[in-house]
Amino acid sequence: MYAAPFSYHRATSVQEAVKLLQELGEEARVIAGGQSLIPLMKMRMARPTALVDINPISSLREIETSKGELRFGALVRHADLEHSAAGATVPIIHDCAAGIADVQVRDQGTIGGSLAEADPSGDWGTALLALETSVVCFGPDGQRTVPLEEFIQDAFTTALAHDEIVTAVHVKVPPKGSAGAHLAFKRSAPVYPTASASAQLTLEDHNRCKEVRIVLGCVGLTAIRAKEAEAALRGKLLDEKNIRAAVEAARAAADPQSDMRGSADYKRMLAGALVKRAIGIAARRARGESVEAGHEYVGR
Repeated sequence: MYAAPFSYHRATSVQEAVKLLQELGEEARVIAGGQSLIPLMKMRMARPTALVDINPISSLREIETSKGELRFGALVRHADLEHSAAGATVPIIHDCAAGIADVQVRDQGTIGGSLAEADPSGDWGTALLALETSVVCFGPDGQRTVPLEEFIQDAFTTALAHDEIVTAVHVKVPPKGSAGAHLAFKRSAPVYPTASASAQLTLEDHNRCKEVRIVLGCVGLTAIRAKEAEAALRGKLLDEKNIRAAVEAARAAADPQSDMRGSADYKRMLAGALVKRAIGIAARRARGESVEAGHEYVGR
C-alpha cells in the first residue's frame, strides 16, 4: 500500500523546523530516520499532510561528554551510539543501541525519533529510564529540558507540543562502582521484543547494592519503573534471597497484554527472568568484569 498524499519540507535549523510545524498545522509531522513513521504511513495508520525533514540540521548529530553528562543529538543514529567511544562508557546504552532490529534499521533510526514516537515496544525508553535521563526540546518559546519519566506520558504520547521537536538527550554519567545491563527477548532481529528489562546499580563493599534502578519494557503501555523491586535490593547484599525478592516484585509490577508475541503470564515470567539476568550482569560489570549482554533470540 502507498502512503496518502503529503507535502515534503526540509529544515536547515531547529528554528526553521519549528516555524514550518506552526505554518503547516496540526497534521504535519517531523521525520528523522523514518524507521517508525514511514511503515505507519505505508499502512495508512499515519496520514500526515506534511513532513518536515530535520536531517539537514548537522548540529543534531553530535555526541559528547560534558559536565558529567553524556549528550547526544536527536539525529544520532543507533549505530552511531553502538560504535561510539562515549556510548561504550555506559554499557547499558551500548547494549540497547547494538541490539535494536537489524543493521539497516540501526544505520537509519534515530534516538530522538524513537523517544518522540514513544512506542511501548521500543528499547530506548526502557534503557534510558534506568539512568538519570532528560530530553531537550525546542519550540516557539525556546528550549526546555524534560525528565524522561515526565516526557513519555502514555503509549505513543509524549510531553511534546505539536510545534516542538526533540533536539538532544542528556544522560548523567553514573558514578564509580556503577554499571547496568539492558536485555530483550525476541523471535528475530527485525521484530519488537516480547519483553525487555534494564538494571542499573551501584555497588559498595563489592556485593552490597547502594543504589539501583530496574525498568521493564514491552509489558505495559510505557516502560515500567519497578520501584518495589528496587527497594528489595537497595542497601542490601546481592544474595539469592534478595535477588529473588526483586524478581518477584518485578513480575508483580509488569502489566502485559496477551498478543501474538505471547500470553500475559508468559510475558510476566519472561520479564522476571530478564530482570534476574540483568541484575547479575550489571553486578559483574560493576565489579570490573567484561560481560556481553543485549538481545536474545528464540532458539539461540
